[in-house]
Amino acid sequence: MSATAENPAPTVTVTAVEERVIARVISDDPLYRKIPVALRFAPSEPLAVRIVFPADLSPEGTDNEWVFPRALLEAGLQAPTGTGDVRVWPCGRVQAVVEFHSPDGVAVVQFDIAALRRFLRRTYAPAGR
Repeated sequence: MSATAENPAPTVTVTAVEERVIARVISDDPLYRKIPVALRFAPSEPLAVRIVFPADLSPEGTDNEWVFPRALLEAGLQAPTGTGDVRVWPCGRVQAVVEFHSPDGVAVVQFDIAALRRFLRRTYAPAGR
């Protein structure tokens, strides 16, 4: 069945998505520091995703939010990608690394690939699912 003037194709509406995950900060310390992170997607910005770090990690005491292309996160789960402020690459079969570059330095954060894939799937899911 095709869409006609009488029967237009249904529109798919995606709602805002927020997924809370635990990430690990990679540093010289032999023990990884686990931190809560929010992954966010807004339908008003369909090409972007946000990774939000808690305020207690910031010298200013405010949430630290990074906005970058959703396509970069998707591609980085398969192969190293990114050349600017955010770089993503797989680390083995179950982890991915996201590297954030700022004038203050570099932060390297490890995520479970399954959590990132689940989040990305939800950014494409129709509302109500």
